[in-house]
Amino acid sequence: MKTETKTAYTSSFHREVTEGLTTFPKYLSSKYFYDKAGDKLFQDIMAMPSYYLTDCEFEILETQKENISQSFASDDGFDLIELGAGDGKKTKILLKHLIETECDFVYLPIDISQNVLDGLERSVNDEIPRVTIKPQQGTYFEVLSEVASYNSRKKVIMVLGSNIGNLLHPQAIDFLRNIKDAMSNKDMLFMGFDQKKNPQTIFDAYNDETGITAAFNKNILHRINREMDADFNVDHFKHWEVYDPETGTAKSFLVSTQAQTVAINDLDLSINFAPWESIHTEISQKYDDDIVSWLAEESGLEIVNQFTDSKKYYKNYLFKKR
Repeated sequence: MKTETKTAYTSSFHREVTEGLTTFPKYLSSKYFYDKAGDKLFQDIMAMPSYYLTDCEFEILETQKENISQSFASDDGFDLIELGAGDGKKTKILLKHLIETECDFVYLPIDISQNVLDGLERSVNDEIPRVTIKPQQGTYFEVLSEVASYNSRKKVIMVLGSNIGNLLHPQAIDFLRNIKDAMSNKDMLFMGFDQKKNPQTIFDAYNDETGITAAFNKNILHRINREMDADFNVDHFKHWEVYDPETGTAKSFLVSTQAQTVAINDLDLSINFAPWESIHTEISQKYDDDIVSWLAEESGLEIVNQFTDSKKYYKNYLFKKR
């Protein structure tokens, strides 16, 4: 329980940890999984055979890069603005093709992790030196207002990896509306959506036997320990994953395996956990065409095209402003 709080927070991380752990049920935001250790763990997750999303989107971009690139092209060039750029491995497929076909574009990767952006800039400069890259650090919502100012030529806003799946539908609509508001009539949005499929396939993607996803989920506790002088015993929390095929929602939790009290000294907080009490950390939403069409309509967008892999596990949709 909360014993004392400071009236001012030094960061959004401090504020959101306070809010999430002093309410019921407890929650923490998955965006704080990502530091240097979390970035590495997520790279390991994307390399897992059970984490099909990466391979499916790789296939789409590799086999359909010509059609995708033609959709992006503009007579006076374009700005390719990627939200949640990560390590850019998939994006580089398009970057290389755009360079080979002599497209006029600037690549603006945006990510919450400066560590990831630094690595991405180095690798793009090494592998595709002709690409003009201008990284920007920040959350999606922090940079969307800046994105709106890029109006001298066509913008292509790109969100790969089904990152929208981390948002519940009302939040996703708000997110898409914010993107729409940053777009002009000539701009486009290219976004990945993981599709509904065999529930076991989805469950296995977030609950691997090797424990990589568990370590990724628990990394947020390590971050709080290190950055807020807390004393979470991470071994006293269990990673737990559920998937509801009706709603298409996969949820991740950290479950306290015993009664315990955690001190977060920098926040002047003492947090009590009952045995088997949970912290909700992440959702991973799954979609079908009807849901995506509904989200687009509610957000003021219109589907222009869609691209899928051979298994139809995953789709990248192309939108314009309606």
